[in-house]
Amino acid sequence: MLKLSNALLNTQVMSLRTGGSVGTATTMIINPNNLKVEGWYVLDRFSGKKMVLVSAEVRDIAAQGIIINDHEVLAETEELVRLKSVLNIGFELIGKQVISQSGKKYGKVIDFAVETESLLVKKVYAGQSIIKSLSGGNVSIDRTQIVEITNNRIIIEDALEKAGETVAATSPANS
Repeated sequence: MLKLSNALLNTQVMSLRTGGSVGTATTMIINPNNLKVEGWYVLDRFSGKKMVLVSAEVRDIAAQGIIINDHEVLAETEELVRLKSVLNIGFELIGKQVISQSGKKYGKVIDFAVETESLLVKKVYAGQSIIKSLSGGNVSIDRTQIVEITNNRIIIEDALEKAGETVAATSPANS
């Protein structure tokens, strides 16, 4: 099931063992190399510290929040050696500029959808400023259309070129 980013942020982290909240997920940790949610920064309810919930420890994502086995799966950033390179990047998807390979600007990322089973970002939604959006509106981009992600922008395939390739490939078969 797809969930928008807002449904996965500022949500309760619930323990199956205690049956209650152990913290609040505040920020997603996204790997820019594969757009996978590697985890969340969680404000620990007991200590008040900013901890990390690794996505492998998530049992389920429900309407009540993110379900984990126990509070003890929350870790401090120093403990996560394998995740250190992703944590150091501090990648944020919201606000990245979206442009096509030919340079057409589609606006900035305003939201994204995550598939709850694989925790992969499946859709990115770009919007333009109020003045520009009067003529265009928002754009939905599938992860398969993304060519490159840099520090400042997301580069996507040109829609017209891709459609042209499809038409060109099917034309000879019709004759």
